[in-house]
Amino acid sequence: MPLVTTGNGFIRDLEKSGALGIYAPLEGGFEGRYQRRLRAAGYFSFSFSARSLGDPAAYLKGVHGIRPPHLGKKEIRVYYRPPIVDYYLETINPQSKGLVLWLIDGAVLSRQEGEYLVTLTQQDPRVKIVVEVGGDRFFRWTPLKDVLPGLMSAGTP
Repeated sequence: MPLVTTGNGFIRDLEKSGALGIYAPLEGGFEGRYQRRLRAAGYFSFSFSARSLGDPAAYLKGVHGIRPPHLGKKEIRVYYRPPIVDYYLETINPQSKGLVLWLIDGAVLSRQEGEYLVTLTQQDPRVKIVVEVGGDRFFRWTPLKDVLPGLMSAGTP
């Protein structure tokens, strides 16, 4: 890997395929560099863990309820949150190229969840998705639809 990377190939492949699966060195640091390159290219980046995703369709495109732990001291409450994708697309700068959802720990996603993420980028071309699907000795990426066979099959632990 060159000492200085511009990220142009990464951004070009992300714009072309819409969703990428990345393999990054486990010691970290590369993700932040590429997120910074995306922001410099005009994208708004939002990072979150795939472990907290739950149902991707409800979490990303629908109003969903959140129940914080009540710890036995208070009544059980449900707070409703707006759809993440729609909320950020409405609030980002109009001159922005779009929204990049960066999912950490993407190896826990099922194949069906991965297929939904690919479909989401096809439904709304302003949305791009980057999923960290594993570790490697150097930073590399591939279209998410090509990574899907390697993801867990639905219903298998």
